[in-house]
Amino acid sequence: MTDSTHKLSRYLLGFAAGFVAVLVFHQAMLTLLHSVHFVSFAPFPLAPTAPFGVPKIWSLAFWGGIWGLVFVLLECKFPRNLLAYLITAIVFGAVGPSLVAWFVVSPFKGLPMGGGFHSAGVITAFLVNGAWGLGTAIFLLATAGRLIAA
Repeated sequence: MTDSTHKLSRYLLGFAAGFVAVLVFHQAMLTLLHSVHFVSFAPFPLAPTAPFGVPKIWSLAFWGGIWGLVFVLLECKFPRNLLAYLITAIVFGAVGPSLVAWFVVSPFKGLPMGGGFHSAGVITAFLVNGAWGLGTAIFLLATAGRLIAA
């Protein structure tokens, strides 16, 4: 396999891992938070999103895939030790997508930055996005592998 083919495969796996991690890990965390009444909105939202009317869960999964590409680009800087790698993935997931959602997406949609930075919203963002990061790492390790030191 050529280097460019390997990189393309890695990016495709990154997209797939991020996409699936939304459906499994991100939404599982949201299910947990909803079941303990920490958040009022239900997981797996089916309401249509603008501009194409795609159910929100599929939009979330698509953007999870895009973040999976970013994950693959930055993953080479992650520690090689398995536990440190997974912790780094959780931190990356919790921080990266949350900051972009708060400071880019929200203002772009005409919403206040960070949704007003209410504590429940901040905690929810960190937890669901951190779960996404963990899921993306696990799916990448399971499908693409990586050299991990003991």
